[in-house]
Amino acid sequence: MKNNTSLFRGVRSSKFRHVYGSPSRREELYDNIPITRNAHDSNFCAANPKFVAIVTEVAGGGAFVVLPINKTGRLDLNTSKVTGHRGPVLDVKWNPFNDNIIASCSDDCTIKLWYIPDSGLSCNLNEWLIELRGHRRRVGYIEWHPTAENVIASSGFDYLVMLWDAGTGQILNTIDCHPDIVHSLAFNRDGTRLATTCKDKKIRSIDPRSGLVVSEGICHEGSRSCKVIYLDNERLLTTGFSTYSDRQIAIWNHTDLSEPLHRVNIDSSSGILFPYYDYDTRMVYLAGKGDGNIRYYEIVDESPYIHFLNQFISGCPQKGFGMMLKRGCNVSRCEIMRFYKLHTTRNVCEPISMIVPRKSDQYQHDLYPDTAAPVPALSAQEWFNGISKPPVLMSMKTGVSVKTHKPQAFVSNEATRNDTNYRMKFAFLSKETVPDYRPLDMLPEIEKNQKTQVNQNMKFQQIQQKLSNSLVGKFTNTTDGDEECNMKENSNSNDIMKNEYQMKKAFTRQCEELNMLRKQLAHRDRRIQDLEDLVSTLQSQLKVQRLQ
Repeated sequence: MKNNTSLFRGVRSSKFRHVYGSPSRREELYDNIPITRNAHDSNFCAANPKFVAIVTEVAGGGAFVVLPINKTGRLDLNTSKVTGHRGPVLDVKWNPFNDNIIASCSDDCTIKLWYIPDSGLSCNLNEWLIELRGHRRRVGYIEWHPTAENVIASSGFDYLVMLWDAGTGQILNTIDCHPDIVHSLAFNRDGTRLATTCKDKKIRSIDPRSGLVVSEGICHEGSRSCKVIYLDNERLLTTGFSTYSDRQIAIWNHTDLSEPLHRVNIDSSSGILFPYYDYDTRMVYLAGKGDGNIRYYEIVDESPYIHFLNQFISGCPQKGFGMMLKRGCNVSRCEIMRFYKLHTTRNVCEPISMIVPRKSDQYQHDLYPDTAAPVPALSAQEWFNGISKPPVLMSMKTGVSVKTHKPQAFVSNEATRNDTNYRMKFAFLSKETVPDYRPLDMLPEIEKNQKTQVNQNMKFQQIQQKLSNSLVGKFTNTTDGDEECNMKENSNSNDIMKNEYQMKKAFTRQCEELNMLRKQLAHRDRRIQDLEDLVSTLQSQLKVQRLQ
């Protein structure tokens, strides 16, 4: 018996051991998308619970298409695109705190923020919310801060990493410690550290507020591109190539990057490995460019720190991947992750769901701990002044934001009731935070419009209350013989009230879109005025030079 039991000593117990990838049916694909042919090593795709954005080919500049998440099927050739860049788009990222705002960087040395209405684009969008100018060469990668509102990190081919306040358009900090092109950048869980990999084969852990390099070391010996992600606030995972061109992954502690905690050889393929990490399940997904498979691993706290689980195998090679936020996953299917795969040989974007097989169709608490909510923990200035906070969390079951992460352990019924009451107190935190890009000269007019809208709402509520009171009075004063007739009138009035409520909701939505268009027009006018001032200044300088 001793010999038989020793054969099974190496089997690990894990609830994610049987995770499998589920490809989509044909009608669930995004078809006929002119996916970009750019050779830049980026994902070219970004997804959130509302939209999926895909970088496309367009003559004379850069563009990307934004589709509502449910708009699957064959895409029309004349589908509206975001076409404001003058060069190819190299990277796109959705705002983690506002599902309607997306950032893009381009070959034209700029970063631009765009507002996408809930219904999607009805025409080509070339008016941006704000433009960030500072890089002298093309901008290759962008990354949103995980806890601070409107903070973006960008890396360009000028060897610079810049931290921006997207609300004001100002540069918070410029990091110039890299002697060559930056291949990737990533924030840790609370945004207090920024990790980068560079063409000089080094990995660096940087304090993004001061720009000081806390630690650095040789990442992978190969000459190909390396990628980095944070696993928590201290540990890093990198992908790269060995001296003999074998693909590798390595685990690091960001306080000492001289030697990795663990290094694993994967295979001998030539495609760059892109890592994707899920903080909630502590699973890492590896997808290589040109590969057809997705490997996934589980992260643990003890050596060797990473364990292979399984892989999803497909015969179609991939060009890029978009990773869905956890709050966009389908909990009824036990879906713990969803990827949007861009095919290399076809103009197709294919959703791939990673599913844990469970017999019960009830909500699985052990699969869905509290995840990051679309609520910033602090403002850009608070973060830059030295304040650090963990991300605000929300329940995947109720959608209510909470402040702290509850350990996934057995709790009594009393503790469950107390936790529910605690979440109800903070229900207001689940409201979406919209960044304020209003120019100062428009504030009086905007406040006046807001007051007018509040007055209209109060009048509507008063009329609704009078109508309901009159209906109640009529109902009480009627005789038994007229009771059935009054009930019909009451139902008709309820239908009228529902229609009025829908009209009010539609009116409010139209007002929001109108305000956003006004902001865009004001931004365009301000930009025109700046250009006119620049032209007049240049003309005056030219006259002075002629006189001399």
